[in-house]
Amino acid sequence: MTPIAIAPDSTVENLLSTLPDVTGGPAWAATLRAAASRHFAEAGLPTTSDEEWRLTNIGPITQQAYRAAAAPQGFPRSRIAQFLPDIPLAAQLVFINGHFNAELSARAAPGDVRVSALGKAIADDEAVVRDYLGQIAPLQDDPFGALNSAALSDGVLVHVAAGVEASLPIHALFITDPGEHPVITFPRVLVVAEANARVTVIETHAGFPGGVYFSNAVTEVHAGPGARVEHVQLQRESLGDFHMGLLSARLAAGATLSTHVLHFGGALVRNNVNVLLNGDGAEATLNGLTITSGRQLIDNRTILDHAQPHCPSHELYKAVMDGRSKGIFRGRILVRPGAQKTDSKQNSKTLLLSDDAVMDSQPQLEIYADDVKCTHGSTTGPLDDEQIFYLRARGVELPFARDMLTYAFATDVVNRIGNEPLRDYAEKLVRGILRYHSSGGGVSEEFSGVSNNGNGVPT
Repeated sequence: MTPIAIAPDSTVENLLSTLPDVTGGPAWAATLRAAASRHFAEAGLPTTSDEEWRLTNIGPITQQAYRAAAAPQGFPRSRIAQFLPDIPLAAQLVFINGHFNAELSARAAPGDVRVSALGKAIADDEAVVRDYLGQIAPLQDDPFGALNSAALSDGVLVHVAAGVEASLPIHALFITDPGEHPVITFPRVLVVAEANARVTVIETHAGFPGGVYFSNAVTEVHAGPGARVEHVQLQRESLGDFHMGLLSARLAAGATLSTHVLHFGGALVRNNVNVLLNGDGAEATLNGLTITSGRQLIDNRTILDHAQPHCPSHELYKAVMDGRSKGIFRGRILVRPGAQKTDSKQNSKTLLLSDDAVMDSQPQLEIYADDVKCTHGSTTGPLDDEQIFYLRARGVELPFARDMLTYAFATDVVNRIGNEPLRDYAEKLVRGILRYHSSGGGVSEEFSGVSNNGNGVPT
């Protein structure tokens, strides 16, 4: 076996040392882990000298010496109650520190919708996992995606058979309970919706205050011909968290994907969403909402890759920023040669509640076809004085007027969630977070000073 050339970086060695010691299992899984580990070791970690990372300094991540997170014993349900959606669910799989917790999970009755722990499916060498896992999450272009694949051991599998409609959402909950030493977890989700299937998946990433941790997550979505997938990600990490997330999706002809990324927590967060419209008539909708304060940094990067003709896409990312927080948005629409009749719209809007908050927004169009309709736009600024004046003139006090306008701005994104109970639940979360911020709670600027539950929501 040829030795792996490790990049000259002690953090790379440290992160490789945290990978699970997985023995046995199918050969293809071992090959995937080895290839991913080699890519990560050889490439090393990105720096601000890399164009894609120029505005995101991962120095705070590399200053930590991580350990693999251990599975806690006797974890009470009461501790995770605040992260459980109060809506009907088909299944709910709970992972504590990256380890599946069967006692806290609830599964639907057996049927055509398969929901299971990914680790067992890998060990059983199931065909759906063998055919789809690791097929679209890039190894070369995303070092943290490669690191997650190198750590491949467990996660969530959602498999919807052809023509089946999952009437209720499926929830995957990943919680980190940090200890004395910084820990790392590797959440993984695989969603496979076969031809004309329909499913809604909720993915929650959360953590408790009291320690530093690193959540390195990857989600893959494969939508077959005519399939409809709605994916909602709730990022509610504590301020001790560094979160690197990747969502990669591939859409076949006539497939529809709607993603809704809601980010409320984390000290340093980067979220990449890469969608390949790979069949005639595929359609993608990307929505995002970020709410920050303190010294948070949240970086959203999206790619809508139009590889086939007649594929519409719609993208709206909004941010509400307070304190000295920093936001980054890079949205790229790529129209490949031959992808005629593409209709793509992209918009980034930021509401600055503080003079010290900063947003760097760069929508991008890259078009290699001549019969397309593509638009993009970006706006950043404070609340509209005319709108405030309008409300004040009708007897609304200034603080309440500001809150009303901020709430309306933020919930515009949440109202685009298709599943009504899930939409109401997300709206309630946003309302609580904004109310807490407006009351002066905000987010502590130091990890140790978090005065709420660590994710912006009062206990």
